Amino acid sequence: MSNENNATESLQLNLGSLRSAMSLTLHTHHASRIWHGRAAAEGKPGIVGLNGFVSIMNKLKRGAEQDDPYSDWWMLRIEDKLSLTKEQLQNLRQQVDQALADVPPALSIGENMNVQPVKLPLFVSSQLGFMAVYLLADYDDLTRRLILAHHTALIDRSTLERWLNDGAHALRSLFSLAQQYRYSGTRRDDFAANNAAARAAVEKYGELPQDVLEGTRRSRFAPSLIRRGQTNMAHSGTTHQTPSHADEPADVPANTSGNPTEEAQDSEDDHA
Repeated sequence: MSNENNATESLQLNLGSLRSAMSLTLHTHHASRIWHGRAAAEGKPGIVGLNGFVSIMNKLKRGAEQDDPYSDWWMLRIEDKLSLTKEQLQNLRQQVDQALADVPPALSIGENMNVQPVKLPLFVSSQLGFMAVYLLADYDDLTRRLILAHHTALIDRSTLERWLNDGAHALRSLFSLAQQYRYSGTRRDDFAANNAAARAAVEKYGELPQDVLEGTRRSRFAPSLIRRGQTNMAHSGTTHQTPSHADEPADVPANTSGNPTEEAQDSEDDHA
């Protein structure tokens, strides 16, 4: 009986992490550019794409896991920004739907799908990262419908360009905010002790709201905390890594266009 228990315990300890294969299919050049990001050009700073945003969110989650109150504060800020971006895209969708509603009942128009869409692998380990993936997929669908509305003379060229740029700007504003995140390297115990690390963090990153500092207000997707003295066994099957250094810059793409008006330049090429 003892041997059976030992075998069962050994099996449980050797279990790995759960994984699932994920990919995102995009049909438009506009959404593809949002995925890749925008390189710095002509005095304008570079903006990470969705892939870079997801990487930052993974680091942010690990920082919050390590009881860094600044990471918790950033999770709240990003969550609010995600909600705002979703609302902005929904408003654009309502306008597009209203335009497409002018199609005469006698005319049947199918969806415009790319005959050769791009399929991108996803490696996402944070809920905030997934929320951004959903927004990019929504923007890709919105773009297809906008191009269809323009192709069928339901909206003019200037309206097409304006709405495409509005949607792209909403997503890039989200990604730009995420680029400002830095892991502080502190924990709530440091602030309770008011030690040198805590004082240096406040001087560098500013004061935190009291409820965030105390841990009473956290993101609805905030991970469980790993406090000092606890081991990674608290989260079976998960490998925890210390987030990157506080001053490490986010990766910015080097080979994408920095022209903010190019979002609508190849709209006809996107039309299938």
